[in-house]
Amino acid sequence: MLGLEYDPAQLAQLISVLMIAGLIAGFVAGLFGIGGGFVVVPALLLVFSFFGVDGEVLTHVAIGTSLATIIVTSSRSVHAHNKRGAVDLQIIKDWAPWLLIGVVGGIILAQFMDGRSLKWIFSIGVFLMGLHFIMPVLKDVKLSDEMPKGIALAGLASFLGGFSALLGIGGGTIAILTMTMCGRPIHQAVGTASGFGVIIAVPGAIGFALLGLGASQLPVGSFGYVNILAVVAITAMSFITAPLGARAAHALNGPALKRVFGVYLVATSAIVLWNSFT
Repeated sequence: MLGLEYDPAQLAQLISVLMIAGLIAGFVAGLFGIGGGFVVVPALLLVFSFFGVDGEVLTHVAIGTSLATIIVTSSRSVHAHNKRGAVDLQIIKDWAPWLLIGVVGGIILAQFMDGRSLKWIFSIGVFLMGLHFIMPVLKDVKLSDEMPKGIALAGLASFLGGFSALLGIGGGTIAILTMTMCGRPIHQAVGTASGFGVIIAVPGAIGFALLGLGASQLPVGSFGYVNILAVVAITAMSFITAPLGARAAHALNGPALKRVFGVYLVATSAIVLWNSFT
């Protein structure tokens, strides 16, 4: 496998930037109950583009690497929320098989999509979800007193798994939306959603690593579409800040947390959309 080479100064700069991204990703993971992908994917797109990674593999590397980091950030986040009693383990168990099915489908689809298409899907989806949390037109809509079951659960969870695998995210946003519309408190929704990330990220990261075997012009330290150097730098720093994010989440009231979450998603959407045209 051919890869890019960097001199020591460039490598030091790359590691430093990745560590900063890890600090932010960990805090966001704890605060919003997501795996950190909404920070890691845009950050990696910008960083690896600056360091000369070819556009043909850039987005796939960002997504595959993000999924690998989510394994750690989500684990850390769900542990912190569980200590506060904000994780419904039964929901995680019910959703897990269908999430896995969706992830496999997403990985298969990723083989046939170019980087720009993935960026557009990421940007549009994140923008719409961000608008919901800023201006929740469905805030007074209560679909049910219970979480989805049967066919509804299978369809929603499979979609969530595939969507998340395609975009390198932990699936927390859709999970939070579903749980809040089914009457769950925002803090419980955030805590439980953080547990979805590990279920999605493990098979997702493995799949992208295998898809990228044999690819050329990958950044140094890559195994397929997963950059091990970035994974180590980001996850090491996220260990420090994920508990701080969880603590901040429980200090905010529900409506404030939703608005902060929405603003963050819209900003992320704009960054990725801009990057798709550069």
